[in-house]
Amino acid sequence: MRLADVAERLGATLDCPEQGDRPVLGVAPLETATATDISFLANPRYTALLQSTEAAAVFVRPDFQGEARCPLLRVPHPYLAFAKCIEWFYPQPKPAAKIHPTAILGTDVVLGAEVTIGAYTVIGDRVRIGDRTVIDSHCTLYDDVVVGADCRIYSHCALRERVRLGDRVILQNSVVLGSDGFGYVPLPDGRHYKIPQVGTVVIGNDVEIGAGTTIDRATLGETTIAQGTKIDNLTMVAHNCAIGENSILCAQVGLAGSTRIGNQVVLAGQVGVAGHLTIGDRTVVSAKSGISSSVPPDSRMGGIPAMDQALYLKASAALRQLPQLLKRVRKLEAKVGE
Repeated sequence: MRLADVAERLGATLDCPEQGDRPVLGVAPLETATATDISFLANPRYTALLQSTEAAAVFVRPDFQGEARCPLLRVPHPYLAFAKCIEWFYPQPKPAAKIHPTAILGTDVVLGAEVTIGAYTVIGDRVRIGDRTVIDSHCTLYDDVVVGADCRIYSHCALRERVRLGDRVILQNSVVLGSDGFGYVPLPDGRHYKIPQVGTVVIGNDVEIGAGTTIDRATLGETTIAQGTKIDNLTMVAHNCAIGENSILCAQVGLAGSTRIGNQVVLAGQVGVAGHLTIGDRTVVSAKSGISSSVPPDSRMGGIPAMDQALYLKASAALRQLPQLLKRVRKLEAKVGE
């Protein structure tokens, strides 16, 4: 592909049209790009790399004013343009539509057009699978599971009874949907009586769930993940939680039971949320924070327990000064004691 072709396909403005015939064969970060790679600048802290990169061209914002040793492609969203280039140059292979002979299908299973089922996958009774969905090897779909069209389910995933997936859902390896919620009644003698978990999990369209993530079925009703939400690896979503649209849950987030997460919420890595709380729309919570009370919309939170992000940053800065403050207090106490 030529540089001019890239610009045309993305609606980008090429600063040096006379270099439009330069070949572009791949994509790479600024530090490692070669003369046939295209790269991007989305974070101003890396601007200095434009003076040393070997890239064929770099995506920048339309208002970028810096200098570069290579042509610039001006687009509103450089990172998005870079992502689209990755799709072009490194298309994901799709297995041929077939049912592997070692796969086991139950009774009354309905498969859409061009469905792929890999080796040693087990499909329960009355399962419904939509068109063009790919299910890799060693997966288990229990009875009455419904999977939409154009889904991709990677190896070793387990979908328990009555779990429902929308269209274009991606499940990375070893995702478990619909395992029993953690519910017990404490008995006077110290034992714990298991509460039956008879609900299910419902996943909306265009959701992606990272490797090793577990989402528990509701005790009654549904645990729900709304459309467009992306969940990272090793995340735990407990029973009866509801996550809104287009939210982001980063790695190792943990939600206790009956948590309500709004739309376009971002929970950074290792955030923990206590049960029966509500996190308002567009809230952002910084990594390793602990949410112990409900949070209104448009909040910025951090810390354990979580507080307003600005206050958390001030408290963190003050914490680093405590040793010096302690020395000063001791000196003052010694003087007063004299």
